[in-house]
Amino acid sequence: MPSMKDPSPEALANVTEQNVTTRANLLPEEHSVEGDLDPDRGDLDPEVQAAVILAESEERTVHPDPDDAQGGHRQSDDSL
Repeated sequence: MPSMKDPSPEALANVTEQNVTTRANLLPEEHSVEGDLDPDRGDLDPEVQAAVILAESEERTVHPDPDDAQGGHRQSDDSL
């Protein structure tokens, strides 16, 4: 679930134009759910959606939440 806070400048810097362009191309299963997106109809531009998704993902990578089970990274010796 997104944190709803703006990604940090460090996270935004990790989002490249090529990553956004690649992510903006919907996978077949995404296309079957989303259909053809039309910004003139009020749908979000696929590149805007991709940039937001990638920035949120980068934010979780750069600044993981230690209290979040998926955000914390354990070291191999933590399980001993």
